[in-house]
Amino acid sequence: MFYLIVNIIGIFVFLCVAFLFSKNKKQINWRSIIIMLVINLVLAWFLTSFSVGTAIVKGAADGFNWLVDVAYTGIAFALPSWVHMKNMDFVTSALLPILMIVPLFDILTYIGVLPFIIKWIGRGLAKITGQPKFESFFAVEMMFLGNTEALAVSSLQLKQMKGQRDLTLAMMSMSCVTASILGAYTKMMPGQFILTAVPINIINAIIITSLLNPVKVTPEEDTIAKMTGSAAEVPAEVGSEVPASTPKKREPFFSFLGDSILGAGRLVLIIAANVIAFVALAALIDKLLKLVNPWLTLEHILGIVMFPFAWLTGLNVQDAFKFAQYMGTKLVTNEFVVMGKVSPVINQFQPHFRAMLTVFLTSFANFSTIGMVIGAFKGIVNKEKNDLISSNVGYLLLSGILVSLLSSAIVGVFVW
Repeated sequence: MFYLIVNIIGIFVFLCVAFLFSKNKKQINWRSIIIMLVINLVLAWFLTSFSVGTAIVKGAADGFNWLVDVAYTGIAFALPSWVHMKNMDFVTSALLPILMIVPLFDILTYIGVLPFIIKWIGRGLAKITGQPKFESFFAVEMMFLGNTEALAVSSLQLKQMKGQRDLTLAMMSMSCVTASILGAYTKMMPGQFILTAVPINIINAIIITSLLNPVKVTPEEDTIAKMTGSAAEVPAEVGSEVPASTPKKREPFFSFLGDSILGAGRLVLIIAANVIAFVALAALIDKLLKLVNPWLTLEHILGIVMFPFAWLTGLNVQDAFKFAQYMGTKLVTNEFVVMGKVSPVINQFQPHFRAMLTVFLTSFANFSTIGMVIGAFKGIVNKEKNDLISSNVGYLLLSGILVSLLSSAIVGVFVW
């Protein structure tokens, strides 16, 4: 009971931290914040505590695992010695399936299925929460497409919006995942909590950014973008007229598919290169630190820094320190590094610890993502807006950390 109370207190502490650093406290829409918090609590309760809810996320996780198993067919054709073995390595089991899953999601975008789903979920979310239409749309969009992809397909809208709203979207981009690599996640971590984290993160990204950077949006500015692949066409809506862009000629399907497959290949190489480099650099830092003191390691230092936040998720001191180490490692490297490390032992952890760690890792919130987000904006918006985003790097990182902590704490309340 004590740790449950601490967990609940932690939720409010994380919200208070966001309020403390708010850029405009008087502008915060508290009614909307409360509605979204209640929705997330009910959603987490439903997905973790009810047989129907757990069946839904389990079915979704099984679906992603099925896609990965199908992808192994293609891998086995080209590299049979990599697949037909007792323990596949990280690249084969987690990364190479991306070569099939990314094009699959791109095909769903090409034929209009994914944009339709995203648009109407976003509109429904805006209607329920009272948040601006595009911010709600973008929260859903980035959870399916990832940060840089979502920014790219909404480029026209980003150019038209004021800088403060662009900053909000940059902060939200720190908390996304890409649906096409969820299959890789579910091969390493409990799929139930991976899929639970996705909708929870969507709403928490809106909550935290609404606290950190509240912006008043007029009816004329409250528009929603239409995804068109490499650019966004903004349709005129009742009460929010926006000039529509000239649609680009539709790219031939097989040309589009070829580009998608090449893009998936680049993504695999980028992730693999980052994991190898970060693991090696972390090991180098550890060896240098141990020259000073055998106890000193990067994980220990990060564990000390993140310990208070980890403890507020309702863990005992020993588990909180371990959780803090994983949190810190994820922030300075990426989620794949930590997933690869804990995957062999994840089922040995207590349910509360296992659920919260999985949820915390289900996002792109780390230092390297900051560079990706700023780079994406630099290629889309003018210098003034890009300078505004670049000067708020601390807010981008704070937003990503708080969303991950809040999502972990909310799910943790219902899993013990």
